[in-house]
Amino acid sequence: MHVTAIIAAGGIGRRVGAAVPKQLLKIGDRTLLERSVAAFRTHPAITDVIVALPPSLMAEPPAGLAGARLVEGGTRRQDSVANAFDVLPESTDVILVHDAARPFVAPDVITRTIEGALAHGAAIAAVPVSDTVKRVETARRLIVETVPRETVFLAQTPQAFRRDVLRDAVAAGRAGVEATDEAMLAERAGHPVHVVDGDPTNVKITSAADVSAAEERLKSAPVSIGRVGIGYDLHLLVEGRPLILGGVTVPFERGAMGHSDADVVCHSVTDAILGAARLGDIGQHFPDTDPRWKGASSVELLKAVVSLVRQQQLQVENVDVVVILQRPKLGPYRPQMEAVLATALGIDVSRVSVKAKTNEGVDAVGRGEAIAAHAVALLCR
Repeated sequence: MHVTAIIAAGGIGRRVGAAVPKQLLKIGDRTLLERSVAAFRTHPAITDVIVALPPSLMAEPPAGLAGARLVEGGTRRQDSVANAFDVLPESTDVILVHDAARPFVAPDVITRTIEGALAHGAAIAAVPVSDTVKRVETARRLIVETVPRETVFLAQTPQAFRRDVLRDAVAAGRAGVEATDEAMLAERAGHPVHVVDGDPTNVKITSAADVSAAEERLKSAPVSIGRVGIGYDLHLLVEGRPLILGGVTVPFERGAMGHSDADVVCHSVTDAILGAARLGDIGQHFPDTDPRWKGASSVELLKAVVSLVRQQQLQVENVDVVVILQRPKLGPYRPQMEAVLATALGIDVSRVSVKAKTNEGVDAVGRGEAIAAHAVALLCR
């Protein structure tokens, strides 16, 4: 099953009264947008993420969007979602739409909306009201009726749809239907929308007071203790093989010998992540006795391991790698290696570091006969 998440971040959010678009406000050490994107990028059921940004941010996208596809947002939320719908992968089965201003969405809420869409075609997360509900004539501020509160729910995001349902909803919007969310468009297009349990803590940040409350919430939250893993890999250098490091082919007369593409950078990072998650080592998951991994891309193996740790409700926070070889010089290729690793890990490139050292002529690495790499990875819940 292919599930795509659309993060609606195309607005400005003027009610907050900030100097920057609301989605770029920081809560703790990350922006609202970073937190919302990370919630979906680290969910094991999500295949890919599309982010609709204000046109002014498209030239220089904000941090935290590595691995996400970017589209230009529209005047209204429904326009932004429609633009994102136009670039959906052909294989997408279920689409989730989430407000960037809801940075605290929990994994189980995401899971419930996906399951609801699969079962019913469309589903939204919502919470029942606890107060007595009055319908009021606003001009005279008179109560018209008391609404049975058991029939009233507060809609949240994510909202999830099978592809055909969201297609009809988008078409309704483009035909002139005005709506505050995609569930309303789906209703107008004739599709029933199922309600799944939301979460009262899945709040939407709309005002300066909401920002302050969110910051206080983070301060009072229990500290998440990180889990650190270390990885190491070493291969002989032989003629007739490409030298692939961090998914980048480095021009050289020799390459690393191995069953896969022998990428010591990716192998060491993979082992570091597996170690931090206590999930064994790379040899257990991708043994060199298995023909499936003959010549395999180590970047793809790394992506598979990232998906595996996400199923343990863990995410990679940062990675640091040291490559040890005499030559060639890796300086020109390091930025590209870091970018490839960041995409595979689903984190911003600012959280990935690749360094290169020589072995000062000592042992096989120092003599230029082999290449080695050490890596450290930090995982958090």
